[in-house]
Amino acid sequence: MARGDGSAVVQLLIGKPWPDDALQLIGDGLHIALGQQIQEASGLAGECVAALRARNWEGDEELASSLEASLGTAPTRLLGPLAVDLEELAMVLEGDPVECGGRIDLQTGEVWPKSVIEYAVEMGEEDEDESDDRDRWLWVDCEGSRPGYRDMEWFISDIDDPEIQDRLSIAISGRGAFRRFKDTLSRWPDLMTRWFAFSEDRQRGRARAWLADEGYVPTPVSEQSRPA
Repeated sequence: MARGDGSAVVQLLIGKPWPDDALQLIGDGLHIALGQQIQEASGLAGECVAALRARNWEGDEELASSLEASLGTAPTRLLGPLAVDLEELAMVLEGDPVECGGRIDLQTGEVWPKSVIEYAVEMGEEDEDESDDRDRWLWVDCEGSRPGYRDMEWFISDIDDPEIQDRLSIAISGRGAFRRFKDTLSRWPDLMTRWFAFSEDRQRGRARAWLADEGYVPTPVSEQSRPA
């Protein structure tokens, strides 16, 4: 996806079981493949639509509708296209309330964390008055870490081993829960890999749903399309 290689995405998906906790990422990869008119992308996109609706996590319906619009099997939603990196947006949306938050450049899709904005103003590289231009910027308020905490609870409840469940449940009690959770989970590398995939897909879906509420739909972003 980073290279914008739709053909490689299709080859990774054909004839293999798809991890249920990567459907947001898979759907975005198939958007790239559909845009490049890669053979077999349409069939895979139809499968992804069905899988997203069966899973029904936050943001899944938005992605399913977007794929259907690309396939021509459903009308295009009246949302403005925006080439924004959903992982970067998720970092700005969720996190420490003191540090997260920021804005999106509506011309380039670039995500500006609050710390970057403050630095630009401090260095005189930006006029504070210009930052209020609603035609240029989409402001992102911090939603905090609560959604991420619920992800940890959900992930723990889905683990088969009661002893591991107990250890992780203890780890997320009190302040510093995220750090202790990862430190404890690192004892089981396979579970750590599962957690990162699960967490990233959940965050990706929430970022997509937030964008839809603001009137935008994310378009594929690759290394070649990033601003210099």
